[in-house]
Amino acid sequence: MTTQIQKYHIKNLDCANCAAKIEAGVKELPGVHFASLNFATATLHLDADNLSSVQSLVNEIEPGVTLHEFEQPEAELDSRVKWQVATLGVAIVLFVLGLIFRGRLASTPFGWAEIAVFGVAYALSGWSVLFQAGRNMWRRNWFDETFLMSIATLGAVAIQEYPEAVGVMLFYKVGEFVQELSVRRSRHSIQVLMEVRPDFANLKTGEEIRQVTPEEVNVNDVIVIRPGERVPLDGVVLSGASQLDTSALTGESMPRPAEAGDEVLAGSINKSNLLELQVTRPFSDSTIARMLELVQNAASRKARTEKFITRFANYYTPFVVLAALLIAIVPPLVIPGATFAQWIYRALVLLVISCPCALMISIPLGYFGGIGGASRRGILVKGANFLDVLANVKTVVFDKTGTLTQGSFQVSDVTAHNGYSPAELLRYAAIAESHSNHPIAQSIVSAYGKEVAVSQVDAFEELSGFGVQAKVDGNTILVGNDALLHEKDIPHDIGCCETPGTVVHVAVNGEQVGHLVVADELKPDAIDAVEKLHQNGVERILMLTGDRDDVAAQIAAQLNLDDYRAELLPEDKVAVVESLMADAHAGKLAFVGDGINDAPVIARSDVGIAMGALGSDAAIETADVVLMTDAPSKVAEAIQLGKRTRKIIWQNIAMALGIKGIFILLGAFGVASMWEAVFADVGVTILAVFNATRVLK
Repeated sequence: MTTQIQKYHIKNLDCANCAAKIEAGVKELPGVHFASLNFATATLHLDADNLSSVQSLVNEIEPGVTLHEFEQPEAELDSRVKWQVATLGVAIVLFVLGLIFRGRLASTPFGWAEIAVFGVAYALSGWSVLFQAGRNMWRRNWFDETFLMSIATLGAVAIQEYPEAVGVMLFYKVGEFVQELSVRRSRHSIQVLMEVRPDFANLKTGEEIRQVTPEEVNVNDVIVIRPGERVPLDGVVLSGASQLDTSALTGESMPRPAEAGDEVLAGSINKSNLLELQVTRPFSDSTIARMLELVQNAASRKARTEKFITRFANYYTPFVVLAALLIAIVPPLVIPGATFAQWIYRALVLLVISCPCALMISIPLGYFGGIGGASRRGILVKGANFLDVLANVKTVVFDKTGTLTQGSFQVSDVTAHNGYSPAELLRYAAIAESHSNHPIAQSIVSAYGKEVAVSQVDAFEELSGFGVQAKVDGNTILVGNDALLHEKDIPHDIGCCETPGTVVHVAVNGEQVGHLVVADELKPDAIDAVEKLHQNGVERILMLTGDRDDVAAQIAAQLNLDDYRAELLPEDKVAVVESLMADAHAGKLAFVGDGINDAPVIARSDVGIAMGALGSDAAIETADVVLMTDAPSKVAEAIQLGKRTRKIIWQNIAMALGIKGIFILLGAFGVASMWEAVFADVGVTILAVFNATRVLK
């Protein structure tokens, strides 16, 4: 059955642990085929037969949380947040007044004034926590952070430690509020990215220009982009010349020139002059639409660390409650002079410090920050799991043409045999290649310099990894590499293989009639890319190509590559990558390519990276990481970002567990009070959240 995954926005979701419970609960509902909740973007990816049952469960798990048709989260403070600020403000005022005048308040009959002041402050700050804990207990869901906070604070009330009960609840709520603001800030960073989505297009019909939505524009329609406007759809410039700001797509600040005949990508900003474009793709398939979809869906693919922390919390909280219970009961029974009040207090300290919020919120935020930070640099990572893989890459394999080299070939030599002139040879080759999008084919057509009519080609077939076959003027024309002639058993001039450059053979009716030589150049940052990869811990860098061995050897020497393999078909590339991945000590392998022939090997590698700006649709759809520019140095940047994200994630894990472990021991031995416990818990959470957001920068 084909799944129909829809996106929904979860409003008022500010608790990472609650998000994990909602996801787990929704997955268990009958009729739910797929569910993935991305806490960082408050987005639920869902394939379900009954949406109402999902909504009911969401609201049952977390009251006030609602499910809506997908929309971008708001960055501004809403009424709910303003209400939180007001109630917390009143609670803080009462708490401070209670501390200042505690002596006088306690001297009233039965201490009713003290109970009233701290009771109101406790109710204002903790009613939602108590309500949620009670609701969860009714549903037999005992162990979560609301349960920990409720037991700890009610226990403090029972032993008449009113200020500490209010202080714990108050600081817990303040910590939650700071978390909420941090989550909103991270969501807003993606909302800023979403603003590159164009709102309208100037559609030109005859002499009339009218504003329409980008979705209303069809392929081959003509649109006008005025100075300062954002390009709404992919297209080719018909008239005008201008400079385009592509920073939102590529992360590069340098404007790009655009003139008649140039391809322009949606999401760019027209900086200077009026442009007329002929649309080449509908909006749903445009560069910007695909980019935004990738970013929105990315964090739904959770990393192993995220999944581990969710499972860890399921065992961690019950263990903490059991440990606190033992601390409260056992020592007074076995230690002479120990009192229940003393050890119950220590148990309450343990419950406060053990809240898992720091881990549950900071780790998803860290991965989300990594994805958002990458997108700002023109690197689209399709899932948090791929950030982990990038961090462990030890082997990088590049395709050659269009990846390490410019892919902008020029015909440097035409040699004809068997009674054909160079002009005739070039004509046959150009007509046969006119239907191919391969860079070499386009260079041959460009060298021919004349327009090729569709009627001149009677039949056309692209032979993957070999070349093309076409019917021209009743003749069967073959244009391709040396392997093509071997495949067709056509004798040819072996001496031409010594010619520097890429040799393209031409055969007419089963007879070789000559060859062309096309030259390619390295990309400007190719050498720098290899150096940066080694600096980032990549141990082996290889190149795979279908080109001749001598051409590949020359490129490999220029780039100082560790190895190369030449004269490969697409299936040969897959076999080479599989053999490299079979080495258990080689670490993770990344393959970088741009063409349709690279799609199988991109899919087979641990992490497939596609050159996005000029890459084929097949390569981009198959890839795990898409580079919006064609700069190979972006590969090193992506790996560096993966390592940085992993480093921050593990910093948070070590910091949270380390500090909590220390204070648990201090609390158990009576050194740490409940005040120190709550400061440590909230402080660790806030530090972890702030540390997680560093990866955005």
